[in-house]
Amino acid sequence: MARKKDKFPRRRKVCRLCADKKTSVDYKDTRFLQNYIVERSKILPRRISGNCARHQRMVQQAIKRARHVALLAYVAD
Repeated sequence: MARKKDKFPRRRKVCRLCADKKTSVDYKDTRFLQNYIVERSKILPRRISGNCARHQRMVQQAIKRARHVALLAYVAD
């Protein structure tokens, strides 16, 4: 059976950090990092956040550093 054509083709997500030409992610910027954390304090995966591999690694490292310094919570209350 042939695959049915989608009415709305999937649009490829663009890395927000590449679009803004950010070279680094600061662990002290908790507002920015909150965008990449789910309510249960899990880090969003790359396929959902739309980040490129390089920036996803930078975001993950910044989140882990912020947690270590107690700027972000490890678990949700």
